[in-house]
Amino acid sequence: MSRMYLISLLSLSAFFLVSCEISCRNEDGDPVDWFIVYKLPKYKINETDGTGLEYLYLDSKSQEWQLSKFLTNMTHSALGQVLQQLYQSYKSNSTGYMMYNDEPPGTKNYTTNYGHTKGVLLFDKLQGFWLIHSVPHFPPFPGDGFGYPDTGKLYGQTAICVTYNHLQFKKIAAQLLYYNPNVYNCSIPDIYQEDLWSLCTICQGKKFPWIDPTRLAVLKSAKGELFLNFAKSKYFVDDIITGWISQILEVDLLSETWQPKGKELPSNCSLPWHVYNIKQIALPYLSFYSHYDHSKWCVSNMYAFTWICIGDLNRNPGQKWRSGGFLCTQNKLIFKQFRKIVAYFNDCEMSVY
Repeated sequence: MSRMYLISLLSLSAFFLVSCEISCRNEDGDPVDWFIVYKLPKYKINETDGTGLEYLYLDSKSQEWQLSKFLTNMTHSALGQVLQQLYQSYKSNSTGYMMYNDEPPGTKNYTTNYGHTKGVLLFDKLQGFWLIHSVPHFPPFPGDGFGYPDTGKLYGQTAICVTYNHLQFKKIAAQLLYYNPNVYNCSIPDIYQEDLWSLCTICQGKKFPWIDPTRLAVLKSAKGELFLNFAKSKYFVDDIITGWISQILEVDLLSETWQPKGKELPSNCSLPWHVYNIKQIALPYLSFYSHYDHSKWCVSNMYAFTWICIGDLNRNPGQKWRSGGFLCTQNKLIFKQFRKIVAYFNDCEMSVY
C-alpha cells in the first residue's frame, strides 16, 4: 500500500466521520453549529402573494438573512437536510430521537393537556441536535419521510436548530419535563436508559408530580455558543415573556407571537421591565402584519443588550396556563438580524415607529 494511497484513505475516512456526525445541517448538507429558519407567510403587504413555502435562512457561518432558493417542503431545504438524518436512522439501535407537537401530524385533534410546544431531538453517544419550531402537524412520522403540511403555509413560522454534545441532552431532558410535550413518536434505546432517564420517562408518557413552576438552564452548543433555556410548567400561571424572561434578562422586549384578533395580550408596562407587541415585520423586499405570523420570538428593544429568544409559546390569555419555553442568546449576529426587521410595535399607549 503506497503512502499517498494511505493518506488519501485516511482523509476520506475522516471526511465520512465528520459528515456522519448528527448535527444541524445547512442547505448543502454540511454540519453547522446552529441555524434559524423564518418561513414567510403567504400573504404580504403590497406584494404578489407567495406560495407560503419561501423562507429566510441564517446560520453560524452566514452574516445576514438569505432568501433561500429552496422551498420549505423540499428535502434540500434546511429543515429537510437536518431531518433527513432522523428519517434515515430512526431504526438504529445507536441513535435516540423524540418528536413532539401539541398538534401532531395526521390528526386534527388538539389538546391543552400538554405544553404548547413543538420540536425534535436526535442524538447518539457523541452529539445531536434539538430543533425547536412553531409548525403544527410537523414533521411527519419517520416512516412517512420528510414533508411539510399544507396547514403550515398560510402563516409565518420560525425554527431554531442547535447542535449539542451528548452530555447537554441530560440538561435538555430536564427542561423538557417542564415543557410536558405531546410526544407522538420516539425511540430511546437501552444504551441511554441510565444517563437520559428523563427522556425515557417523557417518551413513555409519564409525568412527575413535583415539577416546580419554572426551570432555567444554560446550554452550550457543540462549538461553545451559550444559550439560556427558559422552561415553564403549567404551575407558572403567567405570560412567560412578560412575567419571567424580560424580568430575568432585565431588558424591555419586543414580542412577535401569533396575534389573532381578540386573543392577544396587550403590551405590558406594569412590571419593571416591559414587553411590547410587534405589529409589523419589514424586510428589504417584503413586509407582513403580525396577525399573519405564527412564529414565536422576542428581541431586546435596546441595541446595547442584544438578547434574542425563540420558542413556542404565544402571548395570549389561554397560554398563561400552558407549559413550554424559549431559547435565548446574546449572539450579536442573530440579534441584529431580528431587531432590524421590526417595522413598528405598540407600546402601552400608542404605536411606536
